[in-house]
Amino acid sequence: MKRFHVEVRVKPRPGLLDPEGKAIHHALDSLGYEGVAGVRVGKAIDLELEASGRNEAEARAREMCRKLLANPVTEDFELTVAEAPSEDAGSPSS
Repeated sequence: MKRFHVEVRVKPRPGLLDPEGKAIHHALDSLGYEGVAGVRVGKAIDLELEASGRNEAEARAREMCRKLLANPVTEDFELTVAEAPSEDAGSPSS
């Protein structure tokens, strides 16, 4: 089994209200930051998974998102999957 790092980015679906994003947008405007056209607030979740390969790691992460990590009615998610460095990488050889 290999170890994979999966970054899950969950954000509100386009067109749905995002009160937190709207509040941040208003605050940025109040602080004088110009040119901010919009703000959407989501969440980032980092997972470390053991799987036989990248495809399996991605499939398992997608299942986790559909069942728990993202609300399928109001949120979309994106995944980034990369093989995690081995635990002994960078350690001096004995």
